[in-house]
Amino acid sequence: MPCPVKFLAALDPGAAVGHIYGMSTPRDLAKRMASRSRQREDDGFHRETFCLPREQARLKAKEQFARFPSAAYMTKIEYWRVLPGDEIEFTMRRLRSAD
Repeated sequence: MPCPVKFLAALDPGAAVGHIYGMSTPRDLAKRMASRSRQREDDGFHRETFCLPREQARLKAKEQFARFPSAAYMTKIEYWRVLPGDEIEFTMRRLRSAD
């Protein structure tokens, strides 16, 4: 009788080894990430992503905090990173309304 691992590997080479050792396949990872992003859409927050030069990014963030105060909208910079050319990519999160 053939080894079950070899049989499964013949059907889907990446799936058999990953599942035996408790690792996820790229497909499993993609499904898990997609389901998390769908859940995040329903969390009641509005998100905007900006990619601006450093000084403009600083001004945009200050503008957003002035327009949507943290006390009322729970505004925050959820994520940021520095890109080549001294550009900043950042995501601002806030509640849709101040109710």
